Amino acid sequence: MKLMRIFLYFLMCGFFSPSCVHRSGNSVKNDKSDILLILQNQQDAWNRGDLEGFMQGYWESDSLKFIGKKGLTCGWKNILDNYRKSYPDKNAMGKLAFEITSVEFPGENSALAIGKWNLYRETDTLKGYFSLVWKKSGEKWVIIADHSS
Repeated sequence: MKLMRIFLYFLMCGFFSPSCVHRSGNSVKNDKSDILLILQNQQDAWNRGDLEGFMQGYWESDSLKFIGKKGLTCGWKNILDNYRKSYPDKNAMGKLAFEITSVEFPGENSALAIGKWNLYRETDTLKGYFSLVWKKSGEKWVIIADHSS
């Protein structure tokens, strides 16, 4: 329900404007490559035990949103603090693997990435799904909303 409200908010604000922006295939391909590289960098940082490096894919703003099983958290620093509490050391972090299902571009400077995450640890394996709302700020793509379950 909260994710739907966030989506509707962005829709009403014109973030996902259905404008008829004509983008070349190369532009979409480059943007998709940029997003996939950021996700790969996040996965690599996680697997090194580097939470700050992992967070570099996110919008460093108090307006960043994360929706998980504990509800909504707002703000880059608050989200990083939650990760630190939940994953206090490299052993707790395990090995992260993303499986990207789709990356779509509903607007010129917006994207939606959907996929699966798998977290392999010595004692267990966790897995789930995510949807990431991206915005392009200048030449850089950043995650502005993350819904992971």
